[in-house]
Amino acid sequence: MPRSPRRRASAEKSAPSVFWPAAAIVVPVVGLIAKIEITGGEHLPQEGPYVLAPNHYSEFDPVIVAVATWRLGRAPRFMAKESLFRVPVLGPLLTSMGMVPVARASSASAARQTIVQAASLVEKGRGVIVYPEGSLTRDPDLWPMRGKTGAVRLALEGDIPVIPVAMWGVEKILPRYGRLSLWPLRKRVQVRLGPPVDLDAYRAKATPTNLVAATDVVMADISRLLGELRGETPPAQRWNPSDHGQKETGRLES
Repeated sequence: MPRSPRRRASAEKSAPSVFWPAAAIVVPVVGLIAKIEITGGEHLPQEGPYVLAPNHYSEFDPVIVAVATWRLGRAPRFMAKESLFRVPVLGPLLTSMGMVPVARASSASAARQTIVQAASLVEKGRGVIVYPEGSLTRDPDLWPMRGKTGAVRLALEGDIPVIPVAMWGVEKILPRYGRLSLWPLRKRVQVRLGPPVDLDAYRAKATPTNLVAATDVVMADISRLLGELRGETPPAQRWNPSDHGQKETGRLES
């Protein structure tokens, strides 16, 4: 698959914002650390809302997916814990960048918040990056583990496309729970986007069973893309932390 060519910037990227100074610093620095090769970039909508769903196996991969999204002409926005928006200085900064607050799954307002978030993304034509796994994968071989339903709930509520993304090579920069390795510079990192996940079969009724099934479809697409990058076949069964006595923790609880 040929690398994705650089595309024209969207209106949201072209408009002056706090992303500009951040990108002026982050993009060149990351360019020294990683040689990011993007394929399938045509699947990311150039305008309008989207949910970008990447695999998550390194604490450095949010930086990679943010730079890749910026290079493809869109402003990278993430979901962040609702509590962070109440922190002085940080909260207003997150708000100004259009980051999306996420409530705890046990919160009574979580469903209502999803409706508001989806409507906001559609109204403003923005995208958001959501890690379906919710935390770094626990799979010993770094394959995507069982997903959570947050990304799918958001997408179905607003009829927003879910774009699966797989990354590989980031583990050479920062292994899962490991130490940062900067040398040699410009380590090869591959980022592959797939076409929007077909969720039509799950739009009629957002039952828990349907949401779990739809999430599994998303995770299957991410695993397939990762298998293409690695030249390997993904495992038939995804790692489930609860089956191994592990507690799931992370930035996003959905």
